[in-house]
Amino acid sequence: MSHAKASAPLPDFMTPSTLLQHVERTMAFYHPRCVDPEGGFFHFFKDDGTIYDRRTRHLVSSTRFVFDYATAWRQFGRDEHLAAVGHGLRFLREAHRSAATGGYAWVLDCRGGTVTTVDGTNHCYGLAFVLLAYAHALQAGVAQAGAWLAETFDVAERRFWEPEHGLYADEATADWSERSSYRGQNANMHMCEALLAAFDATREVHYVRRAETLARHVTMRQAALAGGIVWEHYRPDWSVDWDYNRDDKTNIFRPWGYQPGHLTEWAKLLLILERHRDQLAGPSDWLVPRARELFDVALERAWDARHGGIHYGFAPDGSICDGDKYFWVQAESLAAAALLGARTGEPRYWDWYRRIWAYAWTCFVDHRYGAWYRILAPDNAKLTDEKSPAGKTDYHTMGACHDVLKVLPRE
Repeated sequence: MSHAKASAPLPDFMTPSTLLQHVERTMAFYHPRCVDPEGGFFHFFKDDGTIYDRRTRHLVSSTRFVFDYATAWRQFGRDEHLAAVGHGLRFLREAHRSAATGGYAWVLDCRGGTVTTVDGTNHCYGLAFVLLAYAHALQAGVAQAGAWLAETFDVAERRFWEPEHGLYADEATADWSERSSYRGQNANMHMCEALLAAFDATREVHYVRRAETLARHVTMRQAALAGGIVWEHYRPDWSVDWDYNRDDKTNIFRPWGYQPGHLTEWAKLLLILERHRDQLAGPSDWLVPRARELFDVALERAWDARHGGIHYGFAPDGSICDGDKYFWVQAESLAAAALLGARTGEPRYWDWYRRIWAYAWTCFVDHRYGAWYRILAPDNAKLTDEKSPAGKTDYHTMGACHDVLKVLPRE
């Protein structure tokens, strides 16, 4: 399946207006078609914006849409965006959340105003995005979100926190009676992201210090068990599980192999954490060097010198184990490159920023309908017409723009 690539001259990615216009165009792909008047948002979109599943609701999309609208409102100040934040929060509280257990259902079915739980499993990954949604809603001026943020942190502490390891467990049954034996870095990475947002929203120092603990344990202690690079999967004692999902390359939340996108995403988070070094409990001099190391190894191992773009995964022996290109990997990497360029002053990071953007603009951005394609083949051929199935919502792409806007020189 081929797709038309951008042929017009590239815009100036160092110019804030370029990124702001891109966020607006991406939001225009989703708004207002994603808003379901009966509650929440639609989660499944074809390339042209056609909704191909009107019933299924995934916790990750439900929360990420709140993030999308809250950040858009803070950037552009449009009333309809703030209204959509409230619309999304109501669905989170009334549909996903269980008043009896305090947990959040992973997958729902919505039909004719009736909501049925399809999968009530509690995922720390999902709870991280609930926390992120409330933090950004609070930053957008939704005062009630402050209590919900604190409530969600308390649920994570009681249900997932493992003090003996200094990390969060990953999964529990709907009634919290049983925990899965799986442990993963991905949920902890997104908890770190959410805790940083919670600190921004509240200025309560325990959030940023918990983010610091997660960052140090994952990117230093756990990475030391896996060749100095962050591995994804672990056993209950947090020893490395080299075989988990070895034969399941399509698992979008728990993929096998080293994930370049997670290495660069961690680089970005370490740099954000370093901005708050005066609030941290321990030394901060490791944060920037570690961010550089993670970014550098990701691009060294996974950049496709022939076709451009960053491959999805590489194996412990350094070979590419999944050559496909995913939208979020490019987005997180260009954001990390910009933050590294701004923090270190090294031109090579700004070179990476422009190079990754040029690739994404040419191959991933849909210049006809808006938003980004989700996945491309190693040679950048299009693999599907499903632009945004559940989970995507272009949170990564718009979030990357918001992150970069904070460090770009003003026009």
